[in-house]
Amino acid sequence: MKKTIQSLNAPKAIGPYSQAVLSTGEVLFVSGQLPIDVTTGSFAGEDIQSQTRQSLENIKAILQEAGMSMDHVVKTTVLLADIQDFKAMNEIYAQYFTADFPARAAFQVAALPQGAKVEIEAVAVK
Repeated sequence: MKKTIQSLNAPKAIGPYSQAVLSTGEVLFVSGQLPIDVTTGSFAGEDIQSQTRQSLENIKAILQEAGMSMDHVVKTTVLLADIQDFKAMNEIYAQYFTADFPARAAFQVAALPQGAKVEIEAVAVK
């Protein structure tokens, strides 16, 4: 399904992600997930931790519908309204992924829909 690639000739990952992931199989592209709680239609909370958790729970639900789990994720992209939230986001993110971590990009954007603090997209392979 997936194999993480680690090179000593490139910078070490500074969080719960891998330098690269080699994968084979069926590929699922999960669109960016805002931290909207499906039961309320509102954000799960105002802080970055609750919003990160909800975005990841939304991804988890979509993966389950496709017969996959978080272990199938090979790549994520994390969009942050404020890069200062990176550390707090990372603490929650690390609770959803175990080694071998997916590859990841994380960066600050000018704004996110509905004033969200985070949006996360994922690529998974079965």
